[in-house]
Amino acid sequence: MFATRKDRTERTAAQAWDHLSAAMAAAGETARDAGRQAADAADRASGLAGRTSRRSRKLAAKANRKSHKLARKAGRKGTYLAIRAGGAADEAWTRANAAAGALAGRKPGRPWGLITGVGLLGLAAGWVAASTARAALERQAENEQLELAETAVVVTPTFEGK
Repeated sequence: MFATRKDRTERTAAQAWDHLSAAMAAAGETARDAGRQAADAADRASGLAGRTSRRSRKLAAKANRKSHKLARKAGRKGTYLAIRAGGAADEAWTRANAAAGALAGRKPGRPWGLITGVGLLGLAAGWVAASTARAALERQAENEQLELAETAVVVTPTFEGK
């Protein structure tokens, strides 16, 4: 009832650690189960292909072609399931490791590629703006010189002799 802040903090950290370890264990079990299921599917497909092959010896060439087609299809399906299970396991491990890092107080890395890209875009935009402004100032100066030349009044002194 009169727990100190340190006790609550330690209890919260212990609970978080328990949840994280349970999540990582579940991810490992999920990956193992998916691998087992893929291996079982491949074994079943192989057994089916073997049985089909034994039966096809007794059948005509047409039946033999169909059995090989089924065997190839079953093999592809088993491979597909194994690849899919591997991808799910990789995703589970990636998320579990990110959670463990967050719990340990590690911050995720900075997206340096994005930062560099934005910096280069800003540099290009600044260069374009500076070039455009310089060209506009040069045009304005030329226009002012032409206007001054057109409106200039030339006064020539006249000497009248007395």
